[in-house]
Amino acid sequence: MKPKDPNSACEPVLAGLQRANTILYCHHWRQTVDFYHDVLGLKAHQVREWFVEFQVTDRAFVSVADAGRATIASANGAGLTLSWQVEHLEQIRQALLSKGVEVSPIRSKWGARVCYLKDPEGHRIELWSP
Repeated sequence: MKPKDPNSACEPVLAGLQRANTILYCHHWRQTVDFYHDVLGLKAHQVREWFVEFQVTDRAFVSVADAGRATIASANGAGLTLSWQVEHLEQIRQALLSKGVEVSPIRSKWGARVCYLKDPEGHRIELWSP
């Protein structure tokens, strides 16, 4: 099967999309919640006993759900990358390193500068700047 041309016109099924939320189901729930709040400094937007939603941008959110209390299992960090464009990549990397987070060296990729880290569940986070 030949893939479709990604530049071809298509019907906008999601026209009017207002908000995006990625939900991470985690075995290491408490550590992952603490990582997004205390290490990355994201503001908790919704807090429940087993689910915390963090605001990434005005309309983008990432939630951390306790896989032990959900109907969806953890992917154990496999097959997912959170890719976030940031300003001041070097300063962010240095701040993370000072907090004891393992962060890859900054390298060039696809016309951008990029580095990688993982949350306690093993989800890869890509930080990049044009």
